[in-house]
Amino acid sequence: MTLNKKVPFSGRIFLFFLIALVVYSCAVQQRPQGGPKDHDPPKLLKATPPNLTHNFTAKEIKLDFDEYFKLNNQYQEITVFPAPDKNPDYKVRSKSLIIELKDSLQKNTTYVINFGKAIGDVNENNVLKNFTYVFSSGNHIDSLTMAGTVTNNETEQKEKDVTVMLFTLKQDSLLFGKKKPSLYTTTDSTGSFKISNLKEGVYKIYALKEKSPDKVYNNEDELIAFSTHLINFTHDTSTINLKLFKQAPTKFRFVEKTFQNDGSMRFIFNKSLTRPSVKILYPDGIDAQKIVDFNKTKDTVVIYSKNMDFDSIRFAFYDNNKPIDTTYLRKGRKESFTRNLAFRYGTTQMSQLRSGTDLKVYANMPIEAFDPSLMGLKEDSNLVKFTMTKDTGVAGKVLNIKYPWKQKAAYQLVLQEGAITDIYGDKNKLQVKKFSIATPESYTNLSLKINVPDTARNYIVQLLNEQGDPIRSDVIKQKATLTYRNIYVGKFRIRVVYDDNKNGKWDSGSIKENRQPENIWAYNKVFILRPNWDTEETVDVPREIISP
Repeated sequence: MTLNKKVPFSGRIFLFFLIALVVYSCAVQQRPQGGPKDHDPPKLLKATPPNLTHNFTAKEIKLDFDEYFKLNNQYQEITVFPAPDKNPDYKVRSKSLIIELKDSLQKNTTYVINFGKAIGDVNENNVLKNFTYVFSSGNHIDSLTMAGTVTNNETEQKEKDVTVMLFTLKQDSLLFGKKKPSLYTTTDSTGSFKISNLKEGVYKIYALKEKSPDKVYNNEDELIAFSTHLINFTHDTSTINLKLFKQAPTKFRFVEKTFQNDGSMRFIFNKSLTRPSVKILYPDGIDAQKIVDFNKTKDTVVIYSKNMDFDSIRFAFYDNNKPIDTTYLRKGRKESFTRNLAFRYGTTQMSQLRSGTDLKVYANMPIEAFDPSLMGLKEDSNLVKFTMTKDTGVAGKVLNIKYPWKQKAAYQLVLQEGAITDIYGDKNKLQVKKFSIATPESYTNLSLKINVPDTARNYIVQLLNEQGDPIRSDVIKQKATLTYRNIYVGKFRIRVVYDDNKNGKWDSGSIKENRQPENIWAYNKVFILRPNWDTEETVDVPREIISP
């Protein structure tokens, strides 16, 4: 006897959702959550024919890896040396890479397929760097190895992920800077490199810190290194030391030229100039009232014009009074600009002013006038009299406040609304600046006894702050004692430029002129200068290491 019991309505709904949940869970395959992140690149399990095969005759190469992978920029990264007339085809099939050779092989020749950074796993793109597959069409495989290091000339730090390129003597003039090399590798985390399976010959070697992964030196912002001499390669070598530097551009050009939001005109150059100047050629009458503000490195200029009633303006640029280029800008004749007259002050991050100095007020626009009656200076809670002048030597954008400052006093500078007017008639909003005077405990003294290896040469000793910026440079020719008095406490370093041409500055190298940059030696000690404390140090400058 069968009993038919009715399931309650609510029970049937629950049963329906339970079944749906089970079905959905089985159907949807989710990537497992959690677990350690994969940091390992694909690993080669098998090569057919095997790597380092002699008397190679195959038309196809199969490389089996331990995981799924993808090819990145294969036509940029993968190279074959010697380069064939027809490039191979590269196809990914599951966990295998199939290489189909399209060209006939030269007799008794070693071939190297360099994959660069082309092979990366699917999930994290961990790259199998500097992987090569080598074979020979004869019974001998070239086995010479060239190795060395790549160092940053300015910092003396080893550089990783630098492309080291090798060209034969015939290739050098044809390919460098035009096409990617066939023989190359990248430096590891220690700045070391190794190129294997080379044959005897004459080579030129370069290193390139790229902006784009094309292995072609075509960007003047890229760092480059090269061997001055050809390398007659007859045996293994591991002593190649390449020094990266930024090559000074040979031709002047504008990197940027634009009207800014406040109506000023900014020009950025691709190189620093020595003694730059600018003249407005058109419209007539604008040149006489222009205000020009070059930055410290002389590679950027901002130009202000009170008269903005024009739709185009033309400039001529000069260096050492010699014309170097002309250019123009366009705008709408009635185009409007937005200005906000703002200031910064010549105090430290702790709002301290160095004792015995003027308080400098830096405006973001040239100053037309200021009204002392709308300005006030308080010492503690008392109003005091002060003197304010405009520094006309810095594009008229700086005010100097003179006063016999007292230590341990609290100061407050108040600029009432309308106290300062820029050349366009804009006036400031209320400004209040609180500051104090730095005490002797804020300063320190450093004395360096510098010993040089060659008294016939010049050396530039630079004191660097914690950010690596030079705060003082001294040229010496022989043993000397350099004293740095009343510098703010902090961390400092020393570096020395080997001033070969004795012009008092570091000079870049030149590939065209086959000239290396002037060497820089960075002292490996950090000076931690404490308050109200004198530090003495002896620095022995080593003989410079000559690049290859």
